Amino acid sequence: MAQDRFSVSSFRDAKKKGRPITMLTAYDYTTARLLDAAGIDSLLVGDSLGMTMLGYPDTLRVTMDEMIHHTRAVARAAEHAMVIGDMPFMSYHVSVEDAVRNAGRFIQQGRAQAIKLEGGRQVIDKVKAICRAQIPVLGHLGLTPQSVNVMGGFKVQGKDIEAARQIMDDALMLQDAGVFGIILECVPAALAARITETLEIPTVGIGAGNGCDGQVLVIQDLLGLYKQLRPKFVKTYADLGSAVEKAVKDYIEQVRTRAFPTEKHSFAMAPEVMEKLLSSK
Repeated sequence: MAQDRFSVSSFRDAKKKGRPITMLTAYDYTTARLLDAAGIDSLLVGDSLGMTMLGYPDTLRVTMDEMIHHTRAVARAAEHAMVIGDMPFMSYHVSVEDAVRNAGRFIQQGRAQAIKLEGGRQVIDKVKAICRAQIPVLGHLGLTPQSVNVMGGFKVQGKDIEAARQIMDDALMLQDAGVFGIILECVPAALAARITETLEIPTVGIGAGNGCDGQVLVIQDLLGLYKQLRPKFVKTYADLGSAVEKAVKDYIEQVRTRAFPTEKHSFAMAPEVMEKLLSSK
């Protein structure tokens, strides 16, 4: 029997049962199909694709069209995992109308089941409006990469009392606004655990310790495919980057020495056909 698709209610049930939620980023059909087949709960089409897939120096250059393009590819592959589209920079910052319209594009055009956006109190009006439009929203607090210029870089957030209190208050405000869960990124483990205990909705951590209701990683980090940036919280489960580099070097060597392709990789034809071809000149 096929598994039911992971959903908003699955997030809630997982927290109630104490079952950790698994989430990974995915940006293309092939990768998403592998992750889905492995049993991942949720696939986040993160704006991190700007760095990992498109080669931008940060996430700020990613457009809605690029996000929809990649989300649609992931959605085609996911049969079990819940697909969440990440609202890119300036897609929800200008007005409530823009926020709802762009969130709707992820559902209609991208075939996602939910959207994610960054921020707390400053985006509460947008969160409420998107939820009123019957679009599930995943919040994101702590280190919010779209605010990297304001934050002065990729730094741990919530280390002093005022910052910690603001993150806690923002989490409660997001919960009241209707989000079904919150990603906590780069916050002290003790603070993340306290927020998780306080909220009725689940938290998903990345660089936030083991006390959250779930965890998310960038798939390129997990597989060792993106080595330009290596945050402390990343665990590499397979060094595919080195494996790919070796495979390509082997291919180049075999092509240049004519060791590939061999007869096994080639197609034959009847000798008489070649004879007729030569004699017809």
